[in-house]
Amino acid sequence: MFYRPEDGHGLPHNPFNAVVTPRPIGWISTRGADGSENLAPYSFFNAVAYVPPQVMFASTSTKPDRDGTKDSVSNIRDTGVFCVNIVEYALKDAMNETSGPWPKEVDEFTRAGLERVECETVACSRVKAAPASLECKLTQIVTLRGEANFLVLGEVTGVHLRDNCIKDGMFDILSFQPLTRLGYRDYSRITEVFSLKRPGE
Repeated sequence: MFYRPEDGHGLPHNPFNAVVTPRPIGWISTRGADGSENLAPYSFFNAVAYVPPQVMFASTSTKPDRDGTKDSVSNIRDTGVFCVNIVEYALKDAMNETSGPWPKEVDEFTRAGLERVECETVACSRVKAAPASLECKLTQIVTLRGEANFLVLGEVTGVHLRDNCIKDGMFDILSFQPLTRLGYRDYSRITEVFSLKRPGE
């Protein structure tokens, strides 16, 4: 099968959503200029550089109570900071609860029953139970083609690692089983790891 996105795919659901998988989930916590808290998952998320460490996430839709975007991007525009919380399998239901189209005054931490902790280097909260959290300062917001498509880039200024996830001096992902986004309504968790030695090492 071949199709041009501009012509449509003719399938019941968009296959593009399932092609680039699995995708890590960035659980983005922000605080508005008015002090309100927001927590929302984004599967267009990844690390993009080591030195200095930098991450990105993309927001691809809008809410009627925000100016052409969603709560996360709006808050980051106002404050210049955010935190990326890594999602483990055990937190899948809480993560899913925070994905709803809630009004901007709804505090997703409270709605999902999550304990929050103040970040160290930026002015917002993080998910206390997360296996890792990355405190970030905004470097730029890039407007992408299409309606309400924004790429948010940030430099990591603080890293939290849950103590029970560190084994033999390494951050052990099998200790918490990262949740990943597949296509459609599908998710997966990482339960097996193998290593490959690069040529020349």
